[in-house]
This record gives sequence, C-alpha cells and structure tokens, in this order.
Amino acid sequence: MAAGGLSVLFCGINPGLMSAATGHHFARPGNRFWPVLHLSGFTPRQLLPSEQEELLDYGLGITNVVARASARADELTDEEYREGGRILVSKVERLRPSWLAVVGVTAYRTAFGERKARIGPQERTIGETRIWALPNPSGLNAHWTLQTMAEEFARLREASRIP
Repeated sequence: MAAGGLSVLFCGINPGLMSAATGHHFARPGNRFWPVLHLSGFTPRQLLPSEQEELLDYGLGITNVVARASARADELTDEEYREGGRILVSKVERLRPSWLAVVGVTAYRTAFGERKARIGPQERTIGETRIWALPNPSGLNAHWTLQTMAEEFARLREASRIP
C-alpha cells in the first residue's frame, strides 16, 4: 500500500503468515508496529492492521522488502533479500517518498549490501529519498522495548517534519 508523494514509506521485511492470510501488514498479534507508530506520533490513534489504508491520510505508506510470506524472517535467503532490495529501489524511484524507513536493520544490511549499517539515518539515498533503518517491531526482538522503539520512530518523524 503505497502512493506517490509520501513523507515516509515504511518497509517491513516480509509478510508473516497472519499478514499473508489477512492481506494486512504487521497483522500478527504481539507485533509492535502499530502501537509504536502511534506512540511515536505518526498517527493520532493506534490503527488496526485492517485500517492500514488510513496511513495514506497521514502521508505514510507501507510495503515489504521480500514478497514471500514465511513464519519467520530467518527463513528468507540472502538472494531473496537482494532481489527484494532491487525491486524496492525501483519502487522508491517511481514513488519518490521523502524517506524510506526499513523496519529491520538486518534486512536493510542484506538487501542493500550495507553490512555495517546501524539503526538511524543512512548515508545511502535512492535519488532524493533518504533512508532510515528502524528496529524490527517483532515480539522476537527483545532488545528494543515499546518505549525505545517509539523514541527511534519519533526521531524519524521529526526528521521527516511530520507534525
């Protein structure tokens, strides 16, 4: 779900099984994407996965690096990530969002060959589009709490100048 003229295009790793079944991004109960999006100030209320179309009203979009659904991201191959990165570059060149926010620094590293990338803004751009690597909101990512994730997402929101 993306369109031209977005402030931020969020990019998940790939659809989980629940997302594939429902057609909604970050649909698995326990995934922290939607709560973090709200806590960071991107949305005025916490959206449900089924309300993902409302992101467009806020200048936001959502896509994935890899289209293939899996139970866990570690089931994907490096080649799937690299191919997904190539497809993503084409999508970003066409849509030209201000920011591409890759939700999962490991996915960003693999898809773009940036092995030393860290969470935060990246030096690489795609045309005029800046890139920000965000923590993965999966419940499996215990290194980041809801609050610390919301703080990192808020840094992106402030950089993107979304009120």
